Amino acid sequence: MAKILVTGGAGFVGSHLCEQLLRQGNEVIALDDFSTGSADNVSHLCAYETFTLVEHDVTLPYDFPVELVFNLACPASPPHYQADPVRTTLTSVLGTLHALQLGAKRRARVLQASTSEVYGDPLVHPQPESYAGCVNTTGPRACYDEGKRCAESLVMDFHRVAKLETRIVRIFNTYGPRMAFDDGRVVSNFVLQALTGEDLTIYGDGTQTRSFCYVSDLVGGLIRLMQHPTETRPVNLGNPEEFTMRELANEVLALTRSSSRLVFRPLPIDDPKQRRPDIRRAREVLGFQPRVPLREGLALTIEDFRARLPLPDESAVTMVAGR
Repeated sequence: MAKILVTGGAGFVGSHLCEQLLRQGNEVIALDDFSTGSADNVSHLCAYETFTLVEHDVTLPYDFPVELVFNLACPASPPHYQADPVRTTLTSVLGTLHALQLGAKRRARVLQASTSEVYGDPLVHPQPESYAGCVNTTGPRACYDEGKRCAESLVMDFHRVAKLETRIVRIFNTYGPRMAFDDGRVVSNFVLQALTGEDLTIYGDGTQTRSFCYVSDLVGGLIRLMQHPTETRPVNLGNPEEFTMRELANEVLALTRSSSRLVFRPLPIDDPKQRRPDIRRAREVLGFQPRVPLREGLALTIEDFRARLPLPDESAVTMVAGR
């Protein structure tokens, strides 16, 4: 049994990670300020005597006697991280600093959850870890993109200077059960809109692409990377199968049997035209290979959304779906 801290542990990915770590027999502390996470995501984990949920803001220091730290705390969807961009930057930078300081004090290994957003709107496709990225440092997405890039720098400096054991994962688009209805990312938007009879909103002409990794595949990769004895380089984790937004929308419509239409809106500033991970390093170092195809993962996600949806006449659903 290892003692493990998961910051952002009540979030979408964090809750699935906590669940898997507990199943493996570990003692887990989930730290979250519930700004984008929810206690509902981990309520079922309270049945474990080895699980503790702590409300805390990672921009403030913290200390727990742990051996491993998964630092996932940060709003990860554009509507959430752009709502308070200064706080997003501070969460990325100070949150990572405090995780690293805890690691240095407790001699705990720290895994930093970075993002494919460090590649910006890429000029190289697919994106390998060696690609330095094409990021607008002053644009509306910079609070997240540059915050995560700075966090990676901090991680490597602690590794080099303080000899801290660190791991960096660059997470590509992930989806699955427990995504928030107001998440603002394309899978949750399409599923919610299809289930509530709203038009499916496509930004741009629908030819831009993304690669979608089911959450259980991602969690398996995170744990494998944390367990690796020596790998300190950034590692891409995601599913390299690439889909256009039109293809994704049509798949959601087919699976939900929805009569919703597709409507098109202008592409947001700095929104990447292409996003696909080069996962050769993850395959070679971790034996990582995504197993859940998009259709299967979407079906599970739709089932979860259906189970959580309020009654159709509740105004909150209409408001969220009409964003």
